[in-house]
Amino acid sequence: MGFFQDMVAVFKKRELSFLESYKESEDVYTFLFKKEKDLTWKAGQHGLFSITHKKFKNNTKPFTIASAPSENVVKLTMKINKNPSEFKKAMLELKQGMTIGMSGPLGSFYLTDDRPTVLIAGGIGITPFLSIVKQLEAEGNNNKKPVHLLYMDSEKFYLIKDKDELVANNSSLNIKYLDTREDLLTEINKVANLYQNNGQYLIAGPKAMVDSISSYLQNNSISKKNIKKDAFYGY
Repeated sequence: MGFFQDMVAVFKKRELSFLESYKESEDVYTFLFKKEKDLTWKAGQHGLFSITHKKFKNNTKPFTIASAPSENVVKLTMKINKNPSEFKKAMLELKQGMTIGMSGPLGSFYLTDDRPTVLIAGGIGITPFLSIVKQLEAEGNNNKKPVHLLYMDSEKFYLIKDKDELVANNSSLNIKYLDTREDLLTEINKVANLYQNNGQYLIAGPKAMVDSISSYLQNNSISKKNIKKDAFYGY
C-alpha cells in the first residue's frame, strides 16, 4: 500500500467492541475484538488504535493485527510489563462491550507475490507472521511458494502453538524455533544462499534487531528491494 493509500486509510475510523482478553505468558496479553463485516486487511498490516474510555496524552498507538483476515475477530497481542504505559493500563481495564477506536488498515508489510518467502521474527515481532501464516493456511498454500519462518526468542517463549498442525496443513511451511542470534544467522545464511534475490524477506521485531538483520542481508548480496521491515517499539 502506497503513501497516499495509507493517508486515505487513516481516515477510515471505526469502533471495535471488546470481547475478551487472556494472558499468553507472564507479560504477553492477547485482546480480542468483534470484527465488523466490512472490515478487512492484508495479513501483516497494522492499524492505529485509540483508547476511548479514558483521557490521557498519546492515546493512539499502532499495533499489528495478529489475526488473519479469514478469522472472525480482530486480535491484538502485546507485551505488558509490570510498569505499563497509560495506553496498556487502559487496555487491561477493558471490559466486554467497551470499545476502542481503529483507523486503517495501514502499511505494506504483507506478501505481494508467489516468490519463496523468508519470515524473520524477533520476540513479539511474531505478531504479523501469526496473521500471515494463518492466512496462508486458510488460502491453501500447499504446493505453492515455500515459506520459511525463523522465530527467535531468547526467553524461549513461542507464541505459535500447534506447530505440527500448521505444518501438516501447509506442506510448504517450515518453522524454526531459535533462541540465539548465532542460530538465527545460521538459518538466515541457509535460506539466503538458497533463494538469494529470487526470494522475499520480511523482518519484524525490536528496531535494533530489524535494522541489524536488514543490514546483514544486504551485506550478503540481498537487494534492499527484496526486504521489508516492521520495527516494534515498547510504548
